[in-house]
Amino acid sequence: MKILALELSTARGSLAWLDEDDTDLTWEWPNDRKNSAVFFENLAAVSEKFGAPDTIIVGLGPGSYAGTRIAISASIGVQVSSGAHLIGFPSISALQCDAHEYCVIGDARRKSFFFARIRANNLIEGPTLFSESELKPKLNAVEMAMPVFTSDSLPQFQRAVVRFPSAPVLARLAREPQRSFSLPPLEPIYLREPHITMPK
Repeated sequence: MKILALELSTARGSLAWLDEDDTDLTWEWPNDRKNSAVFFENLAAVSEKFGAPDTIIVGLGPGSYAGTRIAISASIGVQVSSGAHLIGFPSISALQCDAHEYCVIGDARRKSFFFARIRANNLIEGPTLFSESELKPKLNAVEMAMPVFTSDSLPQFQRAVVRFPSAPVLARLAREPQRSFSLPPLEPIYLREPHITMPK
C-alpha cells in the first residue's frame, strides 16, 4: 500500500511517502502559515516522483486551523485525481517521540490552553481547555515520569518539552486498520465551536 501523509498543524510542516517496500521518504520545513508555497512544491515533487497513492492520511490537529484546512484541501485534490482512500487522525497522536504514553499541551488562544493524553498513539483524554491557573495544578497532578510535550513556545509550563507531529508517524499509523480514523468530510479538530460571522 502506497501511503501519502500530510501534516501542517504546527510550525513544522511535514510530508511523508511510505510504500510496500518500506521506502519511507520525508520532507520537513518551517511551516509559514501565511505562505504555503513550500508545502505545495513538496507535494508536487512527491506526486511527480511516486505517482498516485493508495491512501492519504492527514493530521487534523488541534493546532493551526489554517494549516490543517490547507492540508485537508490538498488531500481532497489528490484524492479526486487518484481515487485514493482518504483518512484523518489527530496530529497530537502522532508526535515524533519514543514514549508509549504522554501528555500534550498547547496554546488555544484567548488565554487558554489545551491538555490531552495519548497512549499507544490513541487519544485517551481530551483535548480539554484550561486557563493557565487551571492547567498548572493539572500538570502537577501528572506523574513525574510521564512526558509532557508541546508544539508551541510555552515557557510558563517549564515541564513541557517541544515535540512536533510527524508525517512519517502518521504514514505508519495508516497501516493499522484497527485505528479509529476520521473519514470524509474531514475537518480540523476544533477546541471551541467554530465561529461563523453572519452577514448583516
